[in-house]
Amino acid sequence: MFTLHQEGRADRPEVENLYDLSFAPGRTLLSSYRLRDRVAPVAELCRVARDEGGFLGGAIRYWPVRIGRAQALLLGPVAVHPTAQGEGLGAALIRDTLERARLLEWGRVMLVGDEPYYSRFGFSRLTGVEMPPPTNPERVLGLALRPNAWAGVAGQVTRHA
Repeated sequence: MFTLHQEGRADRPEVENLYDLSFAPGRTLLSSYRLRDRVAPVAELCRVARDEGGFLGGAIRYWPVRIGRAQALLLGPVAVHPTAQGEGLGAALIRDTLERARLLEWGRVMLVGDEPYYSRFGFSRLTGVEMPPPTNPERVLGLALRPNAWAGVAGQVTRHA
């Protein structure tokens, strides 16, 4: 049984180790990492999942980004430890944090990922929203947390300054 908590300072090294374990070498060279460079994550949405023994089963982070004048959240990375996969932990982290983002009055969330997986949370392909290269445009997905939150939002995704 895992419990979700806000990520704290003491969690950070272990979370980074989980991301290293879960993703290919060179993950920090991806375009999404350039949007995170020298930008603080949205602390209220960075969550960890730990079991009763303290084992880190999963983690999720969000970052502020801009598309033109519009603000958005960039979801990711989200990772589940290989020994905890298949238990719905990733879905629990995503659902929990999307609801928290709504309560914090964020309007829109985007990510780079597989539409078949993320569509169950309401994400769909964004047209007109361009991640820095090299990003496959078919993997750029968005979710409106408020009605019509993506209406008229288009352009390059840039770092939140």
